[in-house]
Formats: sequence, C-alpha cells, structure tokens
Amino acid sequence: MDDFFQSFGAARVLGTAQIVCGILLAFILSLALATVYRWTHQGLSYSRSFVHTQVLGAIVAAILIMAIGNNLARGLGILGTLAIVRFRTPVRDPRDLIFLFASIAVGIAAGAAVFEVAILGALLFSAAALYLHWSPFAARHQHEGLLRYILPADSPSETKVDDIFQRFASSTLLVAMRQAAQGDAIEYSYQIRLRDPSFQSDLLAALHELEDIEDVSLLMQRVTVEI
Repeated sequence: MDDFFQSFGAARVLGTAQIVCGILLAFILSLALATVYRWTHQGLSYSRSFVHTQVLGAIVAAILIMAIGNNLARGLGILGTLAIVRFRTPVRDPRDLIFLFASIAVGIAAGAAVFEVAILGALLFSAAALYLHWSPFAARHQHEGLLRYILPADSPSETKVDDIFQRFASSTLLVAMRQAAQGDAIEYSYQIRLRDPSFQSDLLAALHELEDIEDVSLLMQRVTVEI
C-alpha cells in the first residue's frame, strides 16, 4: 500500500490504478462539495448545469495535473491551450464562484496525489460552508417584502390599512407615493416585514376586503436573495 501512494509523487509516471484512484477521489469529493452547495443555496439563480460543472471541473483539474506531472514544457503547453478557450458564462453570485474554485482545488490536490490535503480540504470547506449557512453570521435585518396598492384620494380606508399593518406586520416603511387614475387615486409602495412568514395570505385577504382598494400586490424576498 505504501508503494502505491509513494509511486504518485516520485517519477510522476502513473499507472492505471493510480490514475483511476485520483480521478475517483476528485469525483467523490467534488460530489460532497456540490451536495453542500445544494443544501446551502438560497438564491433564485440555481442551475443544475452549474452543479454538474463543479463535479466535472474537479475531474478535469485532476486529469490536467496528472497529464502535466513534473514536465514544465508540458505544463506551459497546456496553459497556452487553455488560454485560447474563453469562458463567457457569467457567474452572478461570488459564492457560486468560490464553490467552483473549491471543486477545482480538490481536483488539483487529487491529481497531484496530495490525498490528505484533498480530503481534509473538502471536509473543512464543507464544514465552514454549513456553519455560515446555519449561523446568523453576516445576516441583516431587512424588510422582507414590497407591498403595493392603489386607494382613491382621501379614502377613509387609509386608517383601516394602518390597522391591518399593525395586525400582520412588525414594521412598515413607505418608500413611494404617486398619482394614479389621472390624479383621482394614489399608488402606495411599502417595504414591509411580516410578524410571521405565514401571514402573507392573511395580509392580502384583509386588504382585499376593503371596498375601494385596487391592484394589491406583495413581492416577498428573503434577506439572502437578490432580486
């Protein structure tokens, strides 16, 4: 067994067993990272192909490192070849990018036969990602939704709307008012934080009970989601 692992770092002439072992390790560890990414992803831009890219990217990195070995000329040739390829796919979330880098790092470590670094690195990175996901670290208390509605000018329902806010919302902030229906009505826009996320339907139902209210809409968002 010792000779098997020592053969990785010595002459860098790998046999079939070593190549398969390195690629399988990159595949398994990148699967673990991709699973953690799926568990902790909270944005609207989830992509199945991006998760596949994490796994396949680790395998490609392992293959490249095995192909380069200790040959400097070979490494420069592969680097020049990769420079020709231009990746134009935008990565909007920096967190997605760091997960992709983590998968590539795992692949490089596996391809270079630094198995302890590959395994411990993947485990500790996953543990850190899970901790940041479950902990309130970097969380900000922001309004959770944008509420819009139209009321006639000088409508008596304004006080009723305030009562509804007190029942279902912990805080409200008027962000915009503009004239509608050629000045006969006013459109209100509020940032609102509900006392409980389950109050969405109750809030809308209470507002719809008002006779003169129109075009009620509520756009909810979580503090970790960019819209």
